Amino acid sequence: MLRRTIPLVLGMMLALATPSAGQTAGERRKATWLSVGHPGLGEYYLSGWGDFFEHCPQRKFWLGMIPVYGWPGYLQILSAIDAYHGRVSDNLKPVRKLPPLGHTQW
Repeated sequence: MLRRTIPLVLGMMLALATPSAGQTAGERRKATWLSVGHPGLGEYYLSGWGDFFEHCPQRKFWLGMIPVYGWPGYLQILSAIDAYHGRVSDNLKPVRKLPPLGHTQW
């Protein structure tokens, strides 16, 4: 099963990995699927890629390597929800109060 999963996830990430021009509904949808592939990648995409250590949420990305907590699991879902709402954050707890969809800053 793992032999099929890794190429599928890598293929999905490469197919969706295009430079981000803005935050339209389509861009947020792509970011959501990247976050399903690995926690933090969707937010990294919404940040416009660039320098990994400046634009990628480090805690989500590295803790995403932990089975069940990261991928597949809690952080994967949290990261996908944040990316869907256009939020670029490194929070490890759900956000209670949601900003408008076009907003990324608190």
